Amino acid sequence: MPAGFARLWTAQTVSSLGDGVSHAALPLIALTLTRDPMALAVVTAAGTLPWLLFGVLGGALVDRWDRRRTMWVTDAARAALLAIPAAAAALDVLSIPLLATVAFLLGLGGLFFDTAATAYLPDLLGRDPAHLERANSRLRGAQTAMSGFAGPPAGSALLTLGRAVPLLADAVSFLLSALLVRTLPAMPPPVPEVRESLLRQARAGASYVFRNRLLLGLALRPAVGNVAFLAVETVLALFAHERLGIDGYGFGLLLTAEATGGLLGAGIASHLGRRLGTGTALTCTAAVEGLAVLGLAAAPDPYVAGLALAVCGAGMGATMVLAPSLRQAIVPPHLMGRVASTSRMLAMCAAPVGAFVGGWLATAYDIRTPLYAAAGLLLAMTAVTATMTSNRRVEAALRAAAPADEPDHPAPGDLVRESAPEAA
Repeated sequence: MPAGFARLWTAQTVSSLGDGVSHAALPLIALTLTRDPMALAVVTAAGTLPWLLFGVLGGALVDRWDRRRTMWVTDAARAALLAIPAAAAALDVLSIPLLATVAFLLGLGGLFFDTAATAYLPDLLGRDPAHLERANSRLRGAQTAMSGFAGPPAGSALLTLGRAVPLLADAVSFLLSALLVRTLPAMPPPVPEVRESLLRQARAGASYVFRNRLLLGLALRPAVGNVAFLAVETVLALFAHERLGIDGYGFGLLLTAEATGGLLGAGIASHLGRRLGTGTALTCTAAVEGLAVLGLAAAPDPYVAGLALAVCGAGMGATMVLAPSLRQAIVPPHLMGRVASTSRMLAMCAAPVGAFVGGWLATAYDIRTPLYAAAGLLLAMTAVTATMTSNRRVEAALRAAAPADEPDHPAPGDLVRESAPEAA
């Protein structure tokens, strides 16, 4: 790995620690303001709305802009933004509308940062699928360890010192990430001369995804999954408190159980790809996620719930190594930002639907109902996308993306054989 990757890895690790702190603290902060499931859904959904409004256009802008600069400016802006709710919490004027507004603006920053980071990685490392998979495994593992293992318990603990403290901790993490990203090597934009309108370029990127059955399958998987996962996330804190008898610190530990599985999934992703092929591995992880959420819904105590979340996290961890690596290997560099943002937009646009459906089902029926509905949706999605992301399609796409003067890429299972020990 080049030296630049180590700095990128460190920056995302630091930022993920802050994300883990806020991921546990924000639902608990919201619970100090209201117990209305629909109000909680508003805060959850607000962070995903920027993808609905600006997702494809954001990708087109990233394909025009310097990707490194986009990342560090965005993180610096998010650090400054978090000072607002921290001050409001310190002055005891924090409210649900303010939390929702901050969540929206943080989501807007996340749109530009995540799209730029996804497009920057193959610029930095090249388009060798094995290299990308190794890098994504390390990035995902660090993200899971920090945002899942260390962050949630720290967020719950910091919240006992005051509602402003976890928000300030997340702001510091964004600032440190911005400083590290600022030192990365700059890469020339893939399209230095822009001749088409921004809207036409954005439409071209979206069309590329919808016309490619494999890319569409890779995009539909998280889109449908986010409807399910946001339905669960919206009521998870309330479910843990009312049905499992878990307090604030225990809720952080429950999220840590999910992260434990996520870390394991990221580590074994290469092994799964080698043994099953990337397409079959993605289908298996989808089925595991659905069955795990079903187990969470029926969990009689915190221990079973923690185990179910760990299994679900393992499925998600493996998926989030295999799928992005495949996309980065087969998409042309000049379309990478737009394809990444289109795929992410589909996923994030589905999230508000899941958040509001989860809140509505919990209000109209029972707090477990959103969990059962999510499990059914995940299992149905598994059947729909299985043929779209099959091994045959994956291997054909890798052969098509291979440069004409180089030998065809081997099957995905062979590609990861060399990297599996390091990724694990």
